[in-house]
Amino acid sequence: QVQLVESGGGLVQPGGSLRLSCTASGSIFSTYATGWYRQAPGKQRELVARISSTGLINYADSVKGRFTISRDNAKNTVYLRMNSLKPEDTAQYYCNIQTSIRAYWGQGTQVTVSS
Repeated sequence: QVQLVESGGGLVQPGGSLRLSCTASGSIFSTYATGWYRQAPGKQRELVARISSTGLINYADSVKGRFTISRDNAKNTVYLRMNSLKPEDTAQYYCNIQTSIRAYWGQGTQVTVSS
């Protein structure tokens, strides 16, 4: 069974930065794509950034140029560096691994951007 544990969320002022981390248990991490999603109150969960097993990356248009996703397969960890944060980035952020059979999700970490 794969478990994902996120960390790094918190309260930050507009224009600030945070780095989220997500560490996976088990041995499948390096085999599959992994990504970050977010869900704000009253809104659907949306893709923020995704990185394939071979390093191909895509970002939501709303975060391009501000967020950077990376992965360290030796540590079974995916990161999301978030710069120039805006109030509209406020959401619960979830880590995801998508296999050919199912998706795995973490419990989420809250990011709040407010002055």
